[in-house]
Amino acid sequence: MSAKAPTVYDVAEHAGVSIATVSRVLRRPGDVREATRERVLASVRTLGYVPSASARGLAARRTGVVGLFFPDFDAMRETTSFVPDRSGSVPVVADPPREDGSPGSDLLYFDEVLRGAEIEAWRNGFVLLVGVGRGSDSESIVSDIAGRVDGLAVLAGSVPDEMLEHIARRIPVVLIAGPRRDDEFDHVSVDNRAGMRALVEHVFAVREADGMLYIRGNIETPDDIERFEGFQDAIAAHPAETRPGVSVVAAEFSRDRARDVATSLVASGHIPDAIVCANDQMALGVLDALQAHGVAVPGRVLVAGFDGIDAGRHSAPRLTTVRQPMEDLGRAAVHVLSRRLGDPSQPPVTLRLPVRVLVRESTSP
Repeated sequence: MSAKAPTVYDVAEHAGVSIATVSRVLRRPGDVREATRERVLASVRTLGYVPSASARGLAARRTGVVGLFFPDFDAMRETTSFVPDRSGSVPVVADPPREDGSPGSDLLYFDEVLRGAEIEAWRNGFVLLVGVGRGSDSESIVSDIAGRVDGLAVLAGSVPDEMLEHIARRIPVVLIAGPRRDDEFDHVSVDNRAGMRALVEHVFAVREADGMLYIRGNIETPDDIERFEGFQDAIAAHPAETRPGVSVVAAEFSRDRARDVATSLVASGHIPDAIVCANDQMALGVLDALQAHGVAVPGRVLVAGFDGIDAGRHSAPRLTTVRQPMEDLGRAAVHVLSRRLGDPSQPPVTLRLPVRVLVRESTSP
């Protein structure tokens, strides 16, 4: 006959703590002092205790799992306190190279949001279930995830509104990125519009451009819409007598497509004085093409992006960008889900995290 499986009572007795303390360590480890947490976890390992997620779920009508859904992963790779800064200003700061010359971890948008969500899920005692939409299967994938989790964080614009409304009748839904529309969802985003306006104003401060190209991403996404509005704000606010001629193209947040756009510009001989991109991946594609054809950056043309991914920190030249707190977006989304699960009656939450312009060599005077 096999030995009886250890229970939570056995763990509590072995560690010399209450059952409630064991439960907090297993579900919300960040709420327990480190010494106590380590003592309980040592007892768990010694006894070989395995918590029963199914039993917990039946008792609390919860799974202990929260979900994170993004559109196609390949497309995305191209692309503590969560109280937002309400000052309305966007810092513009110099970002010097690392003293040791190291390039960093080369994390992209999806990676950092995912890392933040995982950290906050762990702190709140949740398991994180990640889903990636693939083409026509996206709706079935998000529906399947919604059936397995207590709450769901979704990139705004990646799931039809009708489906989100259906899901939200059963579990909380948090939208990442994009402004609040006429909905009752919780929202976590960054100040895209103010960030892009500050970036373009910086470009004007460096050089009075006669011509400027703005490269949009996916023009149906909330982030792209807000960033384009910020670009338009900066152009409209510039004195009419020195306002540059502006061209706008779309490159779907893709490095490859932006590289093609810049290659065509070089071939035409009509290279603008400044190229501003709606994300860093497109700006890096522009740098690829200009470098390949011997066009000097920033000597001949200024180039800037948006996001603040690590790849822009070790490009040649290093990329001026708007740094958004991508990891904090993931953390904030799970934080809001956790609060919503604790108090479903609270009014819809809107968190808008601050951004800052990082000035690097691609727009040096």
